[in-house]
Amino acid sequence: MPEQMPAALDALTLDEVAAGGKAALARALAMLESQPDSGHTADLLSAAYRAPRAHVVGITGPPGVGKSTLISGLIDTWRGRGQTVGVIAVDPSSRRSGGALLGDRTRLKNNPEDQGVFVRSMAARDHLGGLAGLTTAAMVLMRALYDIVLVESVGVGQSETEIVGVADTVLFCVQPGSGDSLQFMKAGIAEIPHIVVVTKADMAVAAERARADVVGALSLGEHWSDWDVPVLKVSASRQQGIDELVATIDAHAAHLDADGRRAKARHAQGESWLVEFVRERFGREGLRKAGTLSLARDESPFARLGAVAATLGAGG
Repeated sequence: MPEQMPAALDALTLDEVAAGGKAALARALAMLESQPDSGHTADLLSAAYRAPRAHVVGITGPPGVGKSTLISGLIDTWRGRGQTVGVIAVDPSSRRSGGALLGDRTRLKNNPEDQGVFVRSMAARDHLGGLAGLTTAAMVLMRALYDIVLVESVGVGQSETEIVGVADTVLFCVQPGSGDSLQFMKAGIAEIPHIVVVTKADMAVAAERARADVVGALSLGEHWSDWDVPVLKVSASRQQGIDELVATIDAHAAHLDADGRRAKARHAQGESWLVEFVRERFGREGLRKAGTLSLARDESPFARLGAVAATLGAGG
């Protein structure tokens, strides 16, 4: 028997996703994955792109540093303030199935009945940059629905700095006594974070030593922005330092909102996404033929990609 094609998912508008709760968002994310090139998907993402609501926080750092525990503590704090939270947790991939090795149920403590929290695990597969291929689209959609969106990277390294391209505020986690502070000193890593978090701060002496190492590494690097990167000690398991971290994230959000920094940064992100979309679909030659890929103010990279694809003969 010939293989049957999977049935197309019903198209959803942004208003329908917003009104439909977790179930509607899950359906919309499934549509993004199964129909990434459809006009309905482009329309949904373009509407979401033009209606950003959330502050997007990226969390990265070596495996085992305690990112998931930290995220659970942050979720509890934000929910206590009445804010809604969407989480994208990017996991290592199973070589056998291609799916995420770790799921949201085991990695993050959350109440499935709480409509104010949505957690989605994604498999990194062979996508470079520490993020999954669908992360950008999922983040844009969730950014229009929640007050906070957290994106957790699978890890960090010199080739895994892509989280900067989707987040407003990037947290880099360092574990005391692990040598993470030495990795932080590698070229490129020190330019990733807006906030550095030394986890497991209950390891008092080792935590202070790790903090001092990171502060020293930051002082040796180039000062690439007008934001001074704070280095905080947090013990998420004991709920120590979480309030200070949330206050610092709020301070960075306020910094971005001053003088139009957020709008400029997000516009630059949108242009970089468009270039990457075209490169992935059409290769370097297609990118060359596409010419200049700048975006007008408030222009959606998802809608623009459709126009570029039509010009280059997508699917032909």
